[in-house]
Amino acid sequence: MDDGIETTLLLRHEEEEEGDLTQRIWEESKKIWRVALPAVISRVCGFGTIIVTQSFVGHISGIDLAGYSLVQTLSVRFVNGILLGMSSATETLCGQAFGAGQHHMMGIYLQRSWLVDFITLTILIPIFICGTQIFKLFGEEESIANSAGYLSLWFIPFVYNFVFSLTMQTYLQAQSKNMIIAWISAFQFAIHIPLSLLLIYTLNMGIPGAMIAMSMSSWLVVIGELVYIFGGWCPHSWKGFTVAAFKDLLSVVKLSISSGVMICLELWYNAFLVLLAGYMEDAEVAICAFSICLSLNIWECMICIGLLGAACVRVANELGSGNAKAAKFSVKVVVWTSIMIGVFFFVLCLVFGEKVACLFTDDDRVANEVSDLSLLLSLSILFNSIGPVLSGVAVGAGMQGVVAIVNLVCFYLIGIPLGVLLGYFTTLGVKGIWIGMIGGVLVQTLALLFMTWRTNWDDQVKKASERLNRFYLESNEHPE
Repeated sequence: MDDGIETTLLLRHEEEEEGDLTQRIWEESKKIWRVALPAVISRVCGFGTIIVTQSFVGHISGIDLAGYSLVQTLSVRFVNGILLGMSSATETLCGQAFGAGQHHMMGIYLQRSWLVDFITLTILIPIFICGTQIFKLFGEEESIANSAGYLSLWFIPFVYNFVFSLTMQTYLQAQSKNMIIAWISAFQFAIHIPLSLLLIYTLNMGIPGAMIAMSMSSWLVVIGELVYIFGGWCPHSWKGFTVAAFKDLLSVVKLSISSGVMICLELWYNAFLVLLAGYMEDAEVAICAFSICLSLNIWECMICIGLLGAACVRVANELGSGNAKAAKFSVKVVVWTSIMIGVFFFVLCLVFGEKVACLFTDDDRVANEVSDLSLLLSLSILFNSIGPVLSGVAVGAGMQGVVAIVNLVCFYLIGIPLGVLLGYFTTLGVKGIWIGMIGGVLVQTLALLFMTWRTNWDDQVKKASERLNRFYLESNEHPE
């Protein structure tokens, strides 16, 4: 009789635990998507602007599609990687400050990030001014290098929007106020296509029209976000411009550099694929095909980068508030969410991967090459759905330096050498390069999973508290 009672109680306890776990997963998922959904919409729409412009350029000129692909994949990604990495320091600080209730410090962190990012980008602008010479130095065909150099100049007004858009997104995201970003980005993407049609075909401006449309629509997002912040919708975190933004810049730069290296090593990795493709036979076709595949891969990756931001915010918020257990649980939920998204798009790409090239080009050679690479594209999408989220966990915990080392080893000491070996010393050719790089991504994902599993979250709570106290005290600002 006693055994029966014990069994009944045990079963009832297990049912309650299961119900409690289901409820906890649901509540955590709502918190994650409250941050992630607007970020996903904004990033998908933002990168969608680049994809749409690439499509218009491809239908105008094949050689300009190759030039655009080089600039967008190499130069823009190089700069974007640095600025995104620098901005992730703002993500760490704002997320932990919000969790700790130091709301007034968030506006100061935002202004510091503007200063750091603007100076950094201005130093990097010669990359676009000297585009032709740089691509010729890398050994690209003269016609492709000339086209890339011409298009590089048109990208300059576009890349300056990163200084404000990337930092303001992290600032608003940390406060769960990023729904405004989603609405602005969706509006921008909606008008980008008709604006491009107007400038390219109605006004017959061709390539310049496509580039002007891209710059104009991207700056609409920046203007909208500035109006929202300055207009009084962030009263607790935005106290106006202050000289405190000029203090402690060196400390912010140090954290930004480690963040920048971590993100850059990850974003630049695929760029080497396009660079190596330029040395293959029929470089124009190879570059166009690879850039189309990579653009689609990155477009899907924008969803996971949105989850990266959510992972960073949730982990940073919980660490800032001293809740190690909640931070650990959030990591588990967001990782499984990312895996399910990756599997969905893996299947979708297998079904439609052979038909997407027609959106970018009328060249049958490029379309056939894209079709031939569709399986590798599907695998890349699957593996790239996990790594960014784990990187977001690291950013939220302030472990950027460790992840930078992992990315360096996995991508540049394993992936690229393996890709070169398979691509140039076997009959696989360009497929071999991509297989090697997928291998690097797989090793990186496993390493980050192991690192996340071994993380002592109680220690991370202590480190977050020390970091916030250090930055708070050094600013000498006590407005509240």
